[in-house]
Amino acid sequence: MRHGTDQGTTSRFSRPRTSRPRRVRPFAFTAPAAALALLPATPAHASVEWNGDADNGGTAVFASVLCDAPSSVYQPDWNDGRGKIFGFTKAAGSERCEGHGIAGRTLTSGRAYWFGWESMTKTGDAQTVFQWKSWGTGDEHDQNYPVIMKVEDSRLKIWYVAPGEQWISVGDVAWTPGTWNKIELGIDAQTSTSGSFALYVNGRLVADRRNARTWDLQGNVPRWGSYGSTIFDVESIHWVDGLKMGTTRADVD
Repeated sequence: MRHGTDQGTTSRFSRPRTSRPRRVRPFAFTAPAAALALLPATPAHASVEWNGDADNGGTAVFASVLCDAPSSVYQPDWNDGRGKIFGFTKAAGSERCEGHGIAGRTLTSGRAYWFGWESMTKTGDAQTVFQWKSWGTGDEHDQNYPVIMKVEDSRLKIWYVAPGEQWISVGDVAWTPGTWNKIELGIDAQTSTSGSFALYVNGRLVADRRNARTWDLQGNVPRWGSYGSTIFDVESIHWVDGLKMGTTRADVD
């Protein structure tokens, strides 16, 4: 895949270890302009719009599950206080195992979405672990995945993918296999380049991208799991816990 050079404006804006990480409280952006990037149109209040935890109905929380055989999603409870979690297992010989979309919800443009979850991978090369995936195929979309996150080379990397498959790296952070990490991703979904997105990992601002087109021709949905043709012959497991969606970062903390 091609990785472009950032030409936009980026503001300042065996069994794995299962201990729960220290929760880090949100902190304010240092620049007032950055604080406005993902403000909702309505007053901020803590309100979870979607509870995608595995204990809240299992894989029924997703619109669909895309797991090429022999890949599968399992839901273990490791008795560590988390309850059930999702284990997206991309088996050797298949390209993907992902939870696609949100059951019973149609997302729309012109508003902010915040997604929060905890994430752990078996290896440092799980490849694509999140996509803000566009609907349609071929000419039915311009971007395919405007926002995409990968675990590779033991780093979590995030890109803005502009129309024309222009990959623009906007941030990365060290990633240790077998360790839980708190992810908070905010996307201001806009059909023009007035959109933006921000990524926090364990309370640290890793990416803050402005001037981005974050809503494609037929719309977008989130996907979580493990996907990648470059690891077709290798097993990859991505564990996900506590999925939720809201309008503000406080909703998903």
